[in-house]
Amino acid sequence: MIIAGYEYTGEKPFSNVYLTGIVRDKQGRKMSKSLGNSPDPLDLIANYGADGVRVGMLLCSPAGNDLLFDESYCEQGRNFANKVWNAFRLIKGFEVSETAVASSASASAIQWFENKLSEQIENINDLYSKYRMSDALMATYKLVWDDFCAWYLEMIKPDFVDGKAMPIDKATYDATIGFLESLLKVMHPWMPFITEEIWHLLKDRSDKDCIIVAEWPKAKAINQQMIGEFEVCKEVVATFRNVRQQKQISPKEKLELIEKSEAQHSYFDEVVKKLANLSALTYTKNNVEKAFSFVVKTTEFYIPLANNINAEEEKERITKELEYNQGFLKSVQSKLANEKFVANAKPELVELERKKMADAESKIKTLNEQLTAL
Repeated sequence: MIIAGYEYTGEKPFSNVYLTGIVRDKQGRKMSKSLGNSPDPLDLIANYGADGVRVGMLLCSPAGNDLLFDESYCEQGRNFANKVWNAFRLIKGFEVSETAVASSASASAIQWFENKLSEQIENINDLYSKYRMSDALMATYKLVWDDFCAWYLEMIKPDFVDGKAMPIDKATYDATIGFLESLLKVMHPWMPFITEEIWHLLKDRSDKDCIIVAEWPKAKAINQQMIGEFEVCKEVVATFRNVRQQKQISPKEKLELIEKSEAQHSYFDEVVKKLANLSALTYTKNNVEKAFSFVVKTTEFYIPLANNINAEEEKERITKELEYNQGFLKSVQSKLANEKFVANAKPELVELERKKMADAESKIKTLNEQLTAL
């Protein structure tokens, strides 16, 4: 190829070469016909789809390292393709209303995902520039599966009334279609077949309007504060759901959540209320008695569950959490006491460790107060 490039064009055909590892069997042996340890690619494609095989193999192929082949990798790739297809079917199944107004939760979701998408496009572009292909695919995978499917679609999904889904407002629907188009472009290098198929099913397009020649999505200005606030929101919702599970409370039963904070409002309040199925989200400056409590970052939350609280079980739970945080604080303090680490580490890493120490100290103080109250 190099000789042909110089011979027929007079130019160097390429500057960089990406070296891949070798696909081996589970025992680390090279695949060969004589050993009979090489799977038939056509059988894999028939079982898992061409895109599923590609994604499954590439997710587990760190740059330059050999890959010990396992068919479960292809199954993971197929599951991802199914997830993308089901997300498309969900969105296209929404009943759209021209007159409906976007809810506060949907508006917050759109603002957050715009920033998250831009952040990850920059991250993925950076990974491509460094030839970290499996990392770029993993970032794409998490963006689609976790951020878009698990969180964004749940935030904008219409409520059910009398067993029937309510219509979605057109502004939210249009924004969601736009997000899906951008995600299809990001996925296309890895999943060319399913992304091209969905691209043409999303709307009427000309024969030449194909995703393979579509412009790569561009990142917009990123509000990192909003992204950080939503990470807290996610942790609150996840912890609240765990409490429901621990106390065996039905997800359909509405509960109240009280945040101990000087603030009286958060941008994602309506998102928390929707995803956690709350009857109310209120704020207080004082401790709340006879309530289940948990801490996210440095903020304390209360769930009034007077009839569901066992004092001894609560003491045991809080004691375990306290011991964990005390151990964590000790490890951070030990690291910061190391003069070589403080002198040689990047300033942002040292600052991160100091923030971890402050957060742990705050949690320990809160947990001790909870124990005293019990």
